[in-house]
Amino acid sequence: MPTLPPHRLKIALIRPQIAPNTGNIARLCVATGTELHLVRPLGFVLSDRELKRSAMDYWPRLKLTVHDDDAAFFAAMGGARRWLLSSQGTRSIWDADFRDGDFLILGNETHGLPAEWLAREPERTIRIPQAAGERCLNLSTAAGIALYEALRQIRPHAMRS
Repeated sequence: MPTLPPHRLKIALIRPQIAPNTGNIARLCVATGTELHLVRPLGFVLSDRELKRSAMDYWPRLKLTVHDDDAAFFAAMGGARRWLLSSQGTRSIWDADFRDGDFLILGNETHGLPAEWLAREPERTIRIPQAAGERCLNLSTAAGIALYEALRQIRPHAMRS
């Protein structure tokens, strides 16, 4: 069975609202060796039963960082490259040139990412292609698609094993 080599990609969820989505993304992060960053306020408490149920027994192995607010998150991110995933993006995820160490940043289930973030970095705002007229994908589905596309790009030979 092929395994993923170590990498430095990170997923960040900005003000996530639905515990099971975050739990599914936590499980994805553990299974891929990816750090997860959560930015408060959260729409649930970290001890939420639904969160732990979604993440199953993966939660104790999660590399998790929780940031108190946007400013704390940006300070911790430093100069790392970032990709903003949004249904408002005009650039396809397939046109992004992911590099090891990048942050994949997703907004919450109701509002997505803040409009000022998208306006400030349109060249870093990407969208997952989908059928015309459809609104958006589930947050945990989008995180999985984006992460595996980034992994495919940064580890092309390892992913073909």
